[in-house]
Amino acid sequence: MKTHKSLYAKLCSYDNLISAYKKARRGKSKKLAVIEFDKNTKENLEALQKELIEMTYTPLPLKRFIVRDPKTRTIHASAFRDRIVHHMLVNVLEPILEKIFIFDSYASRKGKGIHSAIKRFDQFKRKVSRSGRLIRTSELFDRSNEVEGYVLKADIAHYFDTVDHEVLINLIKKKVNDGKIIWLNRKILHNFNAATAGKGMPLGNFTSQFFANVYLNALDYFVKHELKAKYYIRYVDDFVILHRGRKRLEYFQRKITEFLKDIKLNLHKDKSSIIPLQKGITFLGYRIFYHHKLLRKRNRTYFLKKFEKYLQSYSEDTINEVQFIAQLRGWFGYAQWADTYLFRKRILMMALYLFEAKNYKKEDEIYLKIL
Repeated sequence: MKTHKSLYAKLCSYDNLISAYKKARRGKSKKLAVIEFDKNTKENLEALQKELIEMTYTPLPLKRFIVRDPKTRTIHASAFRDRIVHHMLVNVLEPILEKIFIFDSYASRKGKGIHSAIKRFDQFKRKVSRSGRLIRTSELFDRSNEVEGYVLKADIAHYFDTVDHEVLINLIKKKVNDGKIIWLNRKILHNFNAATAGKGMPLGNFTSQFFANVYLNALDYFVKHELKAKYYIRYVDDFVILHRGRKRLEYFQRKITEFLKDIKLNLHKDKSSIIPLQKGITFLGYRIFYHHKLLRKRNRTYFLKKFEKYLQSYSEDTINEVQFIAQLRGWFGYAQWADTYLFRKRILMMALYLFEAKNYKKEDEIYLKIL
């Protein structure tokens, strides 16, 4: 297997430094930390580059806070200078490691994402169910009104908290033979004070998203090449395998459970099960049935609470129409992948009613922008 050497000089190069700075700054230019850094941009970048070249770089402590989106999560934010370093590292590693990722890994990759994963699921369910053909009575007696096929729906228990640093480092070493790059990886990983020493990655780090794919690429290869599972999709630590037979999926589940122990992970017992396609599967925020999709109830509830805040802010003139629409547009883009036309229309009518009350007369333009 080919390994890559002498990468650290490329990582520390001025071109990589500037590229990483721009990526870390994108969409964050109004943040206080960025404003402070930009007061002496040249000096700060040169100082950071010098620390990396001399290997005296030490990341600053992470800031911890809680978000609810809608699931409650603990996020750890890195200092802006450290986010630049994260981008510098991924800029060098991604072109090497991206080549070994399987096609059906969809998180934090260019051209992938949730909607691509959902499209792929739709393709797989049609193949597994023979395009939704109903099972004949002669085949399964009293189950003649059911769609064929099953889904093993699973995720990893406490994934980001249990990633083993040495397992991850050894996976990187298979493609990267540069001690200084490995040193920087360790610096970033050890900056997180996890419950167990030598384990865990902080949610919120750009590197954590990338490392998550590196770590579970081992699982991807096992499922695709050892188990020969044809209809497999993974998004971070959530994954599904579709198959026509339950017994085959039971076999896959046993083997995956055994394999994960080798890389010091475990399946989540309460969130790993085999489900008939016809009953519907919860995956990536959607409730997917054979002929339609719904949003998860908690996602709808979460949005409605946010929408009330948008309405309140607009009523109090703390945001204008353009800002109000911008807040809605992202959610509408997500919701339109499910059967939510009437729900979105109701939200839109509430917004238009408020706009009219404030003498805003561009209803048609607003409708097109949001839908």
